[in-house]
Amino acid sequence: MSQTEKSKRLRILKPAQTETSDVPVEKTSDVSDNICPRCFGIGMEIVPGEGARRCDCQTSEHLQQLFRNARIPARYQHCTLANYDAGSSESMWIAKREAQIVLDDFLVLDGRGLLLVGPVGVGKTHLAAAILRELIQRYQIAGLFYQFGALLRRIQDSYNPISQTSELAVLQPVFDADVLVLDELGASKPTDWVRDTMMQIINARYNDKRLTIFTTNFSDKRRNEKDTTELLEDRIGVPLRSRLYEMCRTVEIEGEDYRKRASSQTA
Repeated sequence: MSQTEKSKRLRILKPAQTETSDVPVEKTSDVSDNICPRCFGIGMEIVPGEGARRCDCQTSEHLQQLFRNARIPARYQHCTLANYDAGSSESMWIAKREAQIVLDDFLVLDGRGLLLVGPVGVGKTHLAAAILRELIQRYQIAGLFYQFGALLRRIQDSYNPISQTSELAVLQPVFDADVLVLDELGASKPTDWVRDTMMQIINARYNDKRLTIFTTNFSDKRRNEKDTTELLEDRIGVPLRSRLYEMCRTVEIEGEDYRKRASSQTA
């Protein structure tokens, strides 16, 4: 039987949500009480006339493992779009809307992500973590969160100058994640090695059309003629910034530092 014929005979369905299979399975006396009567412990449930899907008995454990693998920092594990406080800032409301579009259109986005740009305290990381968390919850995909500087340090710490296998072991999950969050893009010193590593990551994900969410404190424009702040392209290089225009929608966020707002409210 050809591979095409096999795929037609048995296709993988999305995990069941709240409904259960309509096909009754008779439990016999030789089946242990600890074994699921629908999948018999193999983790995949066969739905006659439709195909195979992950059994409900596996969903909770599988979802918990996906969240563990995603490496979302403990401080941001509670983040959702619903609890993102946009206040009275129009740009923060726009950013929240763009994040919702990514969630709703994930299956048809063709890998186009977001670049969230703004000063400290406007909720860029909250939004990025919320997108990742809710996509894992909704679609049970493989996601990954990395603060960019921490990722670079991990690559450097694992680097083996002889075999280079350790470096690849760190990078491969970054290449392969269905959704990747790279927080604080440009925060590390812009050496040639940093730019080459970043280009390697972005090119791999761009070519595979994998969704990537970036956050950065570095803008594309200066506030006035006297502003000498480095721009994003100064930190990551012009070629890399150009590639990001293709693979991400840039969303500029302005607003007051939420920590300052919280402090004034409790004072």
